Parts: sequence; C-alpha cells; structure tokens
Amino acid sequence: MTHRETVDRLLREEYEIAGTCRLLPGEYDLNIRVDAEAESYLLKIMRSGCDPAFVDMQCRALARLAERAPELPLQRVVPTRAGASTTLLADAGGERLAWLLTFLPGRMMAAVRPHTPALLEQIGEALGRLDAALAGFEHPALDRALKWNLCQADWILPHLKRVDDPRRRDRLTRVMDRFTVQVAPRLGGLRRGAIFGDANDHNLLVDYDEQGRQQLSGIVDFGDMCRSVVAGEVAVAAAYAMMGEEHPLAAAAGLIAGYHRVFPFTDDELALLFPLVLTRLAVSVVNAAVVARERPDDPYLTVSEAPAWRLLERLCDGDPRRVEARWRAACGLAAHPGAARVGAWLRERSGTFAEVLGSDRSAAAGRVLDLSFASTVGGSRLDGFDPAECAGRIDAQVGAGGNRVGIGRWGEPRPIYSTPAFGGGDDPVAPRRTRHLGVDLFAPAGTPVRAPLAGEVAAAGWSSDRFDYGGWVLLRHRTDDGDPFATFYGHLARPVFTDLEIGRCINAGEVFATLGGRPENGDWPPHLHLQLLAAGEEPWGETPDGVADPDDFDACAVLYPNPAPLLNLPDAAIAWMDTSPDALQSRRAARFAPNLRLSYAEPFRPVRGWRHFLYDAEGRAYLDAYNNVPHVGHCHPKVVAAAERQLRLLNTNTRYLYDGLAELAERLTAKLPEPLSVCFFVNSGSEANELALRLARIHTGARDMLVMDHAYHGHTTGAMAISPYKFKRPGGGGAEEWVHITPVPDTYRGPHRAGDHEAGARYAADVQAVLAVVQGTGRRVAGYIAECLPSVGGQIVPPPGFAEAVYRDVRAAGGVCIADDVQTALGRLGGTFWGFEYLGVVPDILVLGKPMGNGYPLAAVVTTPTIARSFAAGPEFFSTFGGSTVSCAVGIAVQQVLEEEGLQAHAARVGTELLAGLADLAGEFPLIGDVRGTGLFIGVDLVVDRDSRAPATAQAAYVKNRLRERRVLVGTEGPHDNVLKIRPPMTFDSAAAARLLETLADVLAEDPAQPGWPASARHLV
Repeated sequence: MTHRETVDRLLREEYEIAGTCRLLPGEYDLNIRVDAEAESYLLKIMRSGCDPAFVDMQCRALARLAERAPELPLQRVVPTRAGASTTLLADAGGERLAWLLTFLPGRMMAAVRPHTPALLEQIGEALGRLDAALAGFEHPALDRALKWNLCQADWILPHLKRVDDPRRRDRLTRVMDRFTVQVAPRLGGLRRGAIFGDANDHNLLVDYDEQGRQQLSGIVDFGDMCRSVVAGEVAVAAAYAMMGEEHPLAAAAGLIAGYHRVFPFTDDELALLFPLVLTRLAVSVVNAAVVARERPDDPYLTVSEAPAWRLLERLCDGDPRRVEARWRAACGLAAHPGAARVGAWLRERSGTFAEVLGSDRSAAAGRVLDLSFASTVGGSRLDGFDPAECAGRIDAQVGAGGNRVGIGRWGEPRPIYSTPAFGGGDDPVAPRRTRHLGVDLFAPAGTPVRAPLAGEVAAAGWSSDRFDYGGWVLLRHRTDDGDPFATFYGHLARPVFTDLEIGRCINAGEVFATLGGRPENGDWPPHLHLQLLAAGEEPWGETPDGVADPDDFDACAVLYPNPAPLLNLPDAAIAWMDTSPDALQSRRAARFAPNLRLSYAEPFRPVRGWRHFLYDAEGRAYLDAYNNVPHVGHCHPKVVAAAERQLRLLNTNTRYLYDGLAELAERLTAKLPEPLSVCFFVNSGSEANELALRLARIHTGARDMLVMDHAYHGHTTGAMAISPYKFKRPGGGGAEEWVHITPVPDTYRGPHRAGDHEAGARYAADVQAVLAVVQGTGRRVAGYIAECLPSVGGQIVPPPGFAEAVYRDVRAAGGVCIADDVQTALGRLGGTFWGFEYLGVVPDILVLGKPMGNGYPLAAVVTTPTIARSFAAGPEFFSTFGGSTVSCAVGIAVQQVLEEEGLQAHAARVGTELLAGLADLAGEFPLIGDVRGTGLFIGVDLVVDRDSRAPATAQAAYVKNRLRERRVLVGTEGPHDNVLKIRPPMTFDSAAAARLLETLADVLAEDPAQPGWPASARHLV
C-alpha cells in the first residue's frame, strides 16, 4: 500500500495541496479522499500496469462533458502544477499513474432509501444529457475488451456452469438463449456511442435540498465507459434502479422516461431494452460466481449479487412485450402501435362478427354479472374459491337452463383467483393477479363455440391443473393491412386437444369446440373465456395470462384489449369501471363537513374485508393491523350468517320477548365478576358512555366527573364533555365546570417513569389531589371514568396499583367507577378477558362497544343491581335498535367465535411474538423510544431523542403512510400523534405479525424515518 508520506508529498509537490486523507473503497485502484482547507478532492492512484490510455479516456471524456453539459453533477479533473491531467507516483511496487478530481457531496444511492420517482427521473435525464454530450466522442480505449459491455455479454456463456443451483442456471440459460437468438442479431441496428456504462447505485450520489427533496448530486467513476449500444446505458441504470424496489418496472419506467425526454429512444431500442436489462443481470450474477471462486473473501465484488438474483428471478419470466408497452407508455409513446391498429380495425367491423355462442345466445341479450371484490357472486369467503357456490349464484341471476348468457366483464378485479398460481404464494399481501383480461360467457356445458371471424388454428391444448384453462384453442388472424392478432378460447371440452389440427382454417360462424363442464374445464362454472391478443400470438408458444396484477393492468390491456367488438358490443358494455378516488372525494366533500376526516395522506378505499385483511377495488390485499372493530375478523362467516338468518326472520326491539336478548346478557355476565350482572344494550360506545354517565349521576345524586387527560369516550354531547381529546382541541369548547381532568398514568413520558416501583401509587396520588380540590370547593363527585388501557392517550399501560388506589379513593368520596372497556375487552389483552381484569379492579359500571358486534352497531353497559335499581326509579329506558333481535344474534355469534377459535389465547401468543419483534426493532432503530402493550393492544412510541423523549410526530406520520403504501395498515395516536397504534382483528396470526415486523423494519430504515429528519420531509410520503 502507498505510504501516507508519499501521498502527502505528491499532493504538495504536484498540486500544492495539503489536507487530511481517508481511504475509500475500490475494486482495483486506491481512492483517497483529501480534505483540504477550502475544498475536498479525490485522489486516484491506479493499479500497477494500468494502461495510460484508460485514464486518458476518462480525463478527456470529463473535459468534454464539462464543456458540453456543464450542468451535470460531474467531477472535474484537477491539473498538476505543470498542467497535466495525470502524474506518476513511485512506491515499493513501482511507478503508478495518479490523478486528482474534485470531490462531490452526497451519499451513495445504495445508502439512500427510499428512491423517489423524482430522483429516478432525474437520473434518467442526467444520463440522457451525458450520452447526448458524448455523441461523437472518440478514443482508442473505448473499444477495449470489457466484461460489462453488453455487446460482449456472450463471454458468460462458458461460465454458466459456475452457478451451482440448477434452477438458477436454467434461468440464466433462458436469458442468454434469448440474447443469442433474439437480441444479439439486432444490436447492429441500434445506435452506438461512448456511454458511461456503470450507473449503479454505488456510482450515483444523492443529496437532499432544504425541503427534504432528493437530488442527484453526482455521477462518479468513468472506469467502465466504453463504446456500446446507447440503450445499454439505460439497461444498466434500470437494472440497478429496480433492485430492492417493490414495484421494479414502475421504478425503471420513471428513469426511462427521464432519459427519453432529453435523448429519445428509437423503437428498436425500446424493444430490446428489457432483454438487455435481463442480460445485464445475468452478467452481474455470473461474474459474481466467477470472482467468488477466485477471491471468495472479497465482499466488494459480490455486493449486488443477492439483489441481482432476486430481481432476475422476479423478472425472468416476464413478457417482454408487456414490459415494452409499459415503458413506451411512460415515454409518452403509443404502447404498441400494431395492437392499436388491430383494435381500430375490429371496432370498425363491430356488428358484423358471428355470435360466438350462436344467435340464440347473443351477447347483446346477455346479463352482465358482477364478479368483482364488491360482490359475493363469486363466493362469500376469500380463503378459497367454491365453484359450485359460484355456479349456483350465477344460475340464480341468469336463469339455469335458459338461453340467456351471463357475461363476466373485461378488466374486472375478482376474488376468485385465490390459488398460488395467481401469485402471492404464502404471502397474502404480495402482488396477485386479479384483473380479468378476457370476457366470460356463461352458458351450459356442451354449448357450441363458434369463431366470430375467419381464422387459422395456431394451437390447441388441454391444461389439466385445477383452475387452469382446461381445453383451449388459439386462432390466428390478420387485418386487411396484415397486422397479426389472435383470439383465445378457454374452458372448452377436452376433445379440442385431439380433434383440432394445427393450421386448420376455421370460417366465421363455424363451430370448432364446445364448452367444457366441471372438472375438465379447469373446474370452473361452465363458461367460455374469450381473450383478444391484439399483438399477435404469445412468445414461445405459451397460453396467455388471463388475469393481470392491478399494477400491471394498463400494460396488459394494450396487448389484451377489450374483446367487446368481437361480441358486436361497445367497449363500455362489458368493461369494468371503477369510481375515481378523486371523484369520490369530491362527492364526499360536497355532502359532508370538512371535519369528517380521512386516514392517510393518500386515502384508502377498501371494498372488501376478510379476517385481518382489507381489499381495495382492484383486489390489492392490505394487512389490517389497526381496526379493532371487526374483533373476530372482517366478515366472519358465522357472524354474517347469524345476521342474515335473523334478518330473514325478524328484526324487532326489546319491547317484545325473544331468546336472543336473554342469551346474550347471560353469556356476557357469565364471564363477569359479581356484582356486575345487569345489562343495557345500545348501538355504540358513545351511547353506552352517555348512559353510563346518566347511571352514575342518578345513583349518586352528584354531577361532577373525574376524567383522564386525552381520553375519548364518544361523540354525543355528554360523552364529548368527558373527552379531553376532543374538548381541549381548537373549537372543542374547553372543559365544562363539572369536568375535572386527571393525569394520564404514562410511565414513559409522564413524571413517574418505568422503574419506579411506586409509580402506580404516585399517579393515584395525583388523581387523589384533583379529587381533594373538587371536594374542597364543596362539590360532590358522581364518578371517575377512564379507558382501562388508554388508547387515544397513546396505548398506555397503567402501572400496577394505580387503578386499585383510584377506585378506592373515588368510592370513598361517594362516587362510582366507570371502566370504558370498549377497546380492551373480550380477550384482546391476551392474559385477561376484560381490560379492568388486567388492572386488578372491578368497576361499578362497565362500558362495552365496538368489538361486541364485530362491526355491527352493538354496545352494552353492565352494572350492579343497586345502581340499576336507582336508574329504574326514573323514566323508562328504551333504545329502538339497542338489543334488537339482529344485534343480539350477532353478539351471540361473536361470543361463540371467541370461544370456539380460542382467540384470547391466540391474542396472547401472537401479541408476545409482536412485542418481542418490536423490542428487537427498538434495539436497531433509535426512532423507537418505547414499546408497550399486551396481547393485541400495542403502542410503539416514536421519539427524535431517547434522552429527552421528544415526540417524533413527523416521522410517525411518515411511517404510517409508508406502511400504507406497502399495504400494511396501522394508526397513530397519543397527545403528539407519535405513537404507532397496533390493534388488529383477533385473527391476526404469526405470519401477519412477521409481515408487519418485516415491513416496519424496511420503513424505519428509510431516510425520512430517522430521528434527525426535518418535518418538511413528510412530503416524501
């Protein structure tokens, strides 16, 4: 290694610079950062034997770019005292070339997360300007042999055997077969020139402006520049831009669009761009395998191997036409000109095509079905598709045995695609193909299928897997101008596989197949899947995907457009159309007050729920770690069935006798300690707390109430008056004279902290002090009300001894104790069934709400016979819907599910896993100040500084919204809105906990989630 004295002498004598030196990473050469008094530099000392032409090429390229593209964030070559670009340095290894560059600010892009779309577009634009400025640049070293030059990628072919995993080796073979056969012969027709050639995430520098926006601050290391196809520049950059991205093709699309704006692609370049990306990934992983054997302990050489493999495995089987269409559209170009011409040709002839199922089953007379996520025609459950149930519901709508056709819409997102074949695997939140790319015509098995227009049999087969196509046929066609396209027919009877000859001509209206029945048609309800392949036949002779990932649908729709013209229908007749979120927000805003607020920076619109998952209109699944209302899981079949069954029988009120009212009350009180035994059923927690307030006042004859700070008990007038969370806010009106606020027993942020064994007694003494002030004025206290574990206050777990002492003091003063157990009852805390039980107390009045009905409006107040008698001395109590036959049936079903599925024990087990995982994250990320809770009632307190415990409100908002983008839903709570609130449905399992922890770890690692990040960075959400 070069000695420090030698470097210092070189800097002093050749550049008249003195400064501190620090060695930076490098694969072959020495890179030394030099911090002088006024400026920083990068000294590069080349490896022994380095060709001077190699360095001269870089120096001349940088000089050209400084002249022609001075706006680019590039280093400048610092000349020696003699004016030379390079000099020689002598050390023990001989003479070495050395040269000095200016130093650029910023962090390596590899260390920056997330990569915003704006940043990726900036990178694309910068590379486009760079390549445009290098156009015409000549240097002998550009044509050297270089393993990273994609025009020379075939060097890896003899090295594929170095990859030991046979499945990975097979993928590489397929990529390189396509390169050899389809890409390499076309490279000669592409533009060539000098390119930077190595826009990887270690050669791009990123900085942030004063508003927290990411800026490309540097492009460094021109050591891989070469003469190659210009498209290779973007292929390399796109490959690295996609690594680690949740939506890689979208990430690359921004970079590609940026490049195209300043240095437009040709059609041929865009056609080969995706195969070149795959080729670069193949070169990267094979090179890693080669050098791993030569230098197994060198981490620098394999730094991108794992992410490259992950990306390659994800993209390898992708349809290049689909990717090309997506990237062309991002560039503002026609996604597929040929497909557009085919669509126009078919629309011009719509009305002249033969009826596919015959004139007696015309599509125009058909019934359009709703099989979307907003419908249960496809089935009530989302844990598996039942074709018999679906067939029955379709027959009920269309008419079994009749001639009317049921029509399943093109573009429709459907929950019926539930098997791993449609994506997701074991991860239900992972991307899944849900959007239909054809049209379905439902008719009885055996119905003849006719060709809508003349064609030739291109392929026929039988796909035997369940929920595959069964029998299928592909017909080949051409427009009058010669544009090829095809029509695909799936779910046919099996004989088409043997009876149709490839190349046979089929006339318009000719019968060539019949509809298959179950199970030969893939075990679907009998129907025809008709799909239009506007870009021609599938590559490599495959059947087309009949369903698309919602995030990929626009590109797929170009290749597989609406086949309505073939049915002699307008597109809108069979196209699924969703409501625009912006339009929905406008309608909402026009009819509701602005303080009816939405969660998340980008509002979420779920249309379906199942267990602990929510689904948007396009079928994207979201992990629900927030909503405690569906206590036993969204849309639990037993709860739904109970409501439906009772609604079909009778829905009436408590003025009549019915079994359900008594049974629900008996089930509740059987789990409660004495003397809690008298029930009142209402519709909401707000009503229940209002009623509890009345009970306390009537029984004690007093009016004043002690409440806990930052508590929320409901939206009615009385409940609002005892909710500091509401009345202390602007416009809240402040506290009534009869309301007295007591401190929150917060052992993390309050005056009495964790570790103080007397914290419970000290917080109770604070409540006693408030009580004493009230009594000192001659007023009497009707009661004390608090959430068992304050949720709105920040998921607080009161310290031991607190509740016992407070209840004792309040009762001694003549008041009653009200436990608001709306959010913590019914087993949520795991170790106990009731929240008050966790505190070691028995209240005088218990309030239950949201979870009792699993989302159905049902709540309860349970009290003692003594308090009930006091209340009964007044006017009649009656709630029209409180305790109705339907609400009681629902409440009973919820209780049954809790017992039958052991959900309390489940909450204890999964909660323990979650808390342990969150504690591990707290050890890794200083943003987490505290993790608290029990069972499935958990808070994660985010702080900007662990010593001061200053709340990280901006970071909490960022984390919440980024999790939502990653399809995980949590809330934020607490006086400073800095506590992540995790209260999922009780079905939340170990897999869900692991997904939550994994995604949270990813988000916490992002730049705007760091404790020192400015509040202005929230716009990155």
